[in-house]
Amino acid sequence: MSPAEPLVMTPEERAAFEKRRRGRNWALLGVLLALVVLFYFIATARLMRG
Repeated sequence: MSPAEPLVMTPEERAAFEKRRRGRNWALLGVLLALVVLFYFIATARLMRG
């Protein structure tokens, strides 16, 4: 298969691919939210300290 050929998946393979993608998206969302919360607490601590 050359890189220019489109990837053909069966419906089962497509469903498994989308399920893995959803899992990765949720994991990325969790990491990003954790960073936002961390930065918020760091900024708050720095402001309170003066």
